[in-house]
Amino acid sequence: MSAPIVKLFTQPNFAWTDIRKEEEAHPRHYLAHLLLLALIPAVCLFIGTTYVGWSLAENETVKLSTSSALQLCVMLYLTIIIGVVLMGMFIRWMSRAFDSRPTLNQCIGFAAYTATPFFLAGIAGLYPSRWLAIIVLGAAGAYSTFLLFVGLPTFMHERKQQGLLNAACVWGVGLLVLVTILVEMILLWFNVLTPEYVRATVG
Repeated sequence: MSAPIVKLFTQPNFAWTDIRKEEEAHPRHYLAHLLLLALIPAVCLFIGTTYVGWSLAENETVKLSTSSALQLCVMLYLTIIIGVVLMGMFIRWMSRAFDSRPTLNQCIGFAAYTATPFFLAGIAGLYPSRWLAIIVLGAAGAYSTFLLFVGLPTFMHERKQQGLLNAACVWGVGLLVLVTILVEMILLWFNVLTPEYVRATVG
């Protein structure tokens, strides 16, 4: 785990300063962070749905076929990338109303680092469970919100009051984008690709 990621969880204020400097010195530095960490939920979900499975009834385990799981995980990976890029574009658009004028790359980078808790929460996909997913995603959402409100004023060089207003707008749009693209992905997967399930009796 890289130093900026560790600092996001231990010293978030200092982390955003370091990340901003890195992005100014090396544009698109965030790409490695985004493309690699977005693999965590996709890969873990593939393993969890094909090798571990979940139980819908006593003594029965349900898994996805390899092809269906691969379709789901590729779609999830692309959805994550598209979602982060859309959020970066919105942050860039929002900045026109404030003193800060960050580049599009900087805005996408900010969105990518803010989503880090969600990337790491993807480890829960190794053990498919509704309640585990709710707990882990809830915690990830709470900490991402904290990173957003703490980091936006620092990363965008905005006054605190401006940054908090901007962060509230970004949070609202981010929630809308997250729900919309996830629902569309699930509908596409269920109605167009038609997942294949493998059921096995335990014991």
